[in-house]
Amino acid sequence: MDKYEKVKKIGEGSFGKAILVKSKEDGHQYVIKEIGIFGMPSKARQESRKEVAVLAKMSHPNIVQYKESFEEGGSLYIVMDYCEGGDLFKKINAQKGLLFSEEQILDWFVQICLALKHVHDRKILHRDIKSQNIFLTKDGTVQLGDFGIARVLNSTVELARTCIGTPYYLSPEICENKPYNNKSDIWALGCVLYEMCTLKHAFEAGNMKNLVLKIIRGSYPPVSVHYSQDLRSLLAQLFKRNPRERPSVGSILDRPFLYCRIERFLTPQRPAPGSIPLAQKITKPATKYGVPLTVRKVSDAAKKPAERKPVVKNKPVSRLLK
Repeated sequence: MDKYEKVKKIGEGSFGKAILVKSKEDGHQYVIKEIGIFGMPSKARQESRKEVAVLAKMSHPNIVQYKESFEEGGSLYIVMDYCEGGDLFKKINAQKGLLFSEEQILDWFVQICLALKHVHDRKILHRDIKSQNIFLTKDGTVQLGDFGIARVLNSTVELARTCIGTPYYLSPEICENKPYNNKSDIWALGCVLYEMCTLKHAFEAGNMKNLVLKIIRGSYPPVSVHYSQDLRSLLAQLFKRNPRERPSVGSILDRPFLYCRIERFLTPQRPAPGSIPLAQKITKPATKYGVPLTVRKVSDAAKKPAERKPVVKNKPVSRLLK
């Protein structure tokens, strides 16, 4: 911790404290997650080191960037970028009952999906998707944080039990003690989307038993008809009780009403007309999102007007994202 100067404690999450610090080297502000690992078996500690190494390699515009990690005095410290815009949970509470526009919700949601797709494509599960783990940068970009940390610490059952908090985002299969998979992340994604639409949790109850019952039944108050049928239908899909019936994050992004928004997060400010070929405009920023740079060559025969096939509008970007 010698390299950093503590500014203030900014939160206490499921697995430790979040401290705002200032780097003595570059003067930038960062957030340090302090996680107590004292007493953790050596095998579990080794697993946590491996997991953090995986997290450090994550690089995506919609994922909070990890800077470094180190162990000191029985704690694991993970240093990450500071999102000055705060988290989505605080943003929702600040609305004081005034609903967000559908435009705003979908722009945020698409960015969350792009981040989650990056994670799932690398065979990593987030395990702790909630509005408190979705952050906003100074310019309003959404960034997903804290993924993987829950998995690091799940080997310590006692810690997981004591720190689980109020489980608003648990999927029915977890409530029934079944294994966690990527479809449990999709359920939690549905919980976040519902929260953005209603400013409330989808599943709430006075005690744990009733909350679990509500989650297992999949019963939640309907979303206002103020929002489109597309949005409400998607929510119903995300809240399918059978995980196999829930869509993958890739197929969520394939939906036309979301697909049409992806490009604005892939394409930077447009250069002067004619200065850069269209393919480069798309592929240069697309590399940040893990989109391959290969551009399919079109044969001369395919270029003939008579043989040209109609353009399918709702697929190209999602194909690129796979």
